[in-house]
Amino acid sequence: MPTKQRDYKKEYADFHGTAPEIKRRAERNAARAKMVDAGKAHPGDNRDVHHKNRNTSDNGAKNLAVISKSKNRAMK
Repeated sequence: MPTKQRDYKKEYADFHGTAPEIKRRAERNAARAKMVDAGKAHPGDNRDVHHKNRNTSDNGAKNLAVISKSKNRAMK
């Protein structure tokens, strides 16, 4: 059964390119950079930086942990 091709340009315009989503992505990237600087994460380690209280704007050291991708992405 043929599947419909994704329109990535439209997807970016409708969601990923919006101001709130750009801000959230920057906060997540800042958290990852903070953990790399602290030596707790490494480029290409196939792990995610987890926000313990689920608030991506809270990048305090006590709120961040490095866990496996599968464990982090399985959380609701």
